Amino acid sequence: MEMDSYEIVKRVGEGSYGMVYQAIKKATGEAVAIKETRLHENENGVRQLYILQTVCRGRYVIRLLDVKRGRNKKGETVLFLVFEFLPTHLKTFMGRFQRNIPPEKIKSLMYLLCKGVAFCHGHGVLHRNLKPANLWVDQNAEKLKIADFGLARASRNNNMRDELTLWYRAPEVLLGSKLNSRAMDLWSVGCIFAELVNKEVLFRGQNKLSQLHQIFRILGTPNESVWPGVSSLPDWQKKFHQWEVQPLKSVVPNLDEDGLDLLNEMLKYQPSKRISAKDAMKHRYFKDLDKSKLT
Repeated sequence: MEMDSYEIVKRVGEGSYGMVYQAIKKATGEAVAIKETRLHENENGVRQLYILQTVCRGRYVIRLLDVKRGRNKKGETVLFLVFEFLPTHLKTFMGRFQRNIPPEKIKSLMYLLCKGVAFCHGHGVLHRNLKPANLWVDQNAEKLKIADFGLARASRNNNMRDELTLWYRAPEVLLGSKLNSRAMDLWSVGCIFAELVNKEVLFRGQNKLSQLHQIFRILGTPNESVWPGVSSLPDWQKKFHQWEVQPLKSVVPNLDEDGLDLLNEMLKYQPSKRISAKDAMKHRYFKDLDKSKLT
């Protein structure tokens, strides 16, 4: 790896477009994360790099510190994207609790997540793959930052792919919608919210059809009255089993009434009715949160 100014510590994972390493910047001793990527080789790569440079300077998004060209171990020309380093992702953090995560911690994490998503949306970028493993926190989870924009899209781009993580995928995407919308990300945020409270995935399907059934069993099978236009989506099936709506309280029993109301707003079937990240931050669920510490 032709990165003379950085010392590789270890390989820590694999993102949407390449290997990820933990490293040290030799001049300062600063811990960084380095992603090896071939994004620059095509038009999509240029667009992805533009998205990274647009959003990865926000306080609630993993910062892009440097971009360098070099060669990987195979001798291929690649780009090395250098990001700030946070020690753990949200999925690992959740696993540290033998019992429930304290409600006040969930509330602060959710506020930070909504803040980060609102920042991305305010810059015209949809993440499209929000999940606990793409959210990084510090040791005490007093900071939360969004990472891995490998599947992000500018909101005007309607190119959809099946690479989005299944369990957090919005129903309109599962049903074949080709339209991008900010509401896709808010569905994922709602799934993460419920997972923080329950400490388990809310909708755990094995394939697209199974995932839809998991959603329908809880939220009821949608129809034209609750979701106008649903029967016109490419993958809609008239033979879907007709499930009745379950009260969210029975599914997420440890969430208070304000939290349940916010979760309901995030898991609306009709995308245009789903709450925005900006409005979610103003929801009464956060009324008693000391936001001055979440900067």
